[in-house]
Amino acid sequence: MDLMICGMCGAQHSTRAIKSCVVCDDPRQYVPPDGQTWTTLRELQRSGKFQNVFKHDKYDSGLISIYTQPQVAIGQRAILCCTEKGNILWDCITYIDEETIKTIKDLGGIHAIVISHPHYYSTSLHWAEAFDCNVYLSAEDKDWIMRTGPAHVLWEGNEKEFLDGQFKAVKVGGHFPGSSVLLWKERKKLLVADSITVIPSGVYHVDRPADTASFTFMWSYPNMIPLPPEEVYGIWKAVAALDFEDTHGAFWSRDTRGQSKKRVLDSAKIFIRFMGYTEHAIHKVTL
Repeated sequence: MDLMICGMCGAQHSTRAIKSCVVCDDPRQYVPPDGQTWTTLRELQRSGKFQNVFKHDKYDSGLISIYTQPQVAIGQRAILCCTEKGNILWDCITYIDEETIKTIKDLGGIHAIVISHPHYYSTSLHWAEAFDCNVYLSAEDKDWIMRTGPAHVLWEGNEKEFLDGQFKAVKVGGHFPGSSVLLWKERKKLLVADSITVIPSGVYHVDRPADTASFTFMWSYPNMIPLPPEEVYGIWKAVAALDFEDTHGAFWSRDTRGQSKKRVLDSAKIFIRFMGYTEHAIHKVTL
């Protein structure tokens, strides 16, 4: 409760004796104009300012977004995927309190927490303790874990299944070497984050003109550094065999509905072509 949390990225560190956040010192992130700030989970709770909001997906009540108001750190959402066999939490957020714990337990608790990449490691060990579950992180990104604990499972390989194969985490790389997505097979939903990012023009996609992208692919979002073409192509190849219609991004309402697999490919082609690579191999790929 009293371990230091970075005010910018929301990562909880294993000590109070810390002057800078390694995550924010990385060129993918940044330090605010007024410098590094710190807080603790206890301070956030005692302030009385924050609460976690639970919102059911408009078209699927088994998909519940959880995010904090007012915004804490990056402001991403976690997504609770509810099934009869158990619930999976995709990604994690920094703020957690007793009300949050009670609400989730009333929904069936959490079987496992699966996190897409290091920017969302947050206070995942507090969540794991509250719900007596493990947190699955890509082994490739282990050096970015600011607070380690026995609940962390560093998973190897390119794919990992959960709940008897209902869900499959797939490493796509790009934003981080171990960046991953989560496929909910039965619902044909792909939960994404920062390697495949839903952009505003992807949310409403009815009768849009040519070259309207639904996704982007960046090494750094706040500093606007794109991924190179081969990394983008690698992301596509990692998801090419997956069957999905919808995607759900890292922030509330950033969802794409219908033909999302084709739209990932189309967006990757647009991205690579506008970087000047008009003869790249991805332009020959069809579905």
